[in-house]
Amino acid sequence: MNRLRRVDRWIAAQAAARVPGALVVDLGYGASATTSLELQGRLARANAGVEVLGLEIDPARVAGATAQLALARAAGPARYGRAIAADARVSFARGGFEVPAPRRPHVIRAMNVLRQYDEHEVAGHWATMLGRLAPGGLLVEGTSNEVGRVCAWVALDASADRRPQPRSLTIALKVDELGTDAMPAPSVVAERLPKALIHRNVPGERVHSLLGDLDRAWASDAPLADFGAVQRWQSTVRRMRRAGWPVAGGPARSRLGELTVAWSAVAPRA
Repeated sequence: MNRLRRVDRWIAAQAAARVPGALVVDLGYGASATTSLELQGRLARANAGVEVLGLEIDPARVAGATAQLALARAAGPARYGRAIAADARVSFARGGFEVPAPRRPHVIRAMNVLRQYDEHEVAGHWATMLGRLAPGGLLVEGTSNEVGRVCAWVALDASADRRPQPRSLTIALKVDELGTDAMPAPSVVAERLPKALIHRNVPGERVHSLLGDLDRAWASDAPLADFGAVQRWQSTVRRMRRAGWPVAGGPARSRLGELTVAWSAVAPRA
């Protein structure tokens, strides 16, 4: 549970997710309804009319999630995602990258989906999903670790001719675990980069430079450790901005363990 809470919080702050009655697709939600139920609960705090549609290609998973949804409705509202309000707008259906939704979604979240594909296939799948979005819609595609403490995602929208237009890369970490054996430094996110970048973490590539500078900035802020990991991380993000990285978002985002940079700063070299 809560594996995707970091990306959910980020999506909830985006204009596309706040459109009244927005349809948000959770593509490839997995073996359980949990991530879709949690997504709806988080988005509904800012947009009561939001609707979440979970899509999976395996009919057994759709049947299982639908059964879990019925149990969650019966359980009533609760703090975590296995119980929801009876009127929460959530449903499940079969579907893949073609996103067979009853109307054009405002947001598509595709987490831990493209990691099984080859890098050269990514742009095509991005284009297919972007072609289904409502005007002004947003595609969020990325990867998390099994417990959601290390995440990275790309935010994309479509150009006038529906070509994929990545706009940013976000790294999100449980920063109070940085320095442990499991998370020795911020570059631990390298193994969870989106598919378009995961094989580009090599010298000469922009994303490799980003992670190197991020580790060095974090190390430079070691004297702030006594003030807590969040204060240290926020200083690290400010240091990255001063170093010339096109950092988006302010303290409200960095305090959540996020670092968002413009895609142009990390885009793969030809």
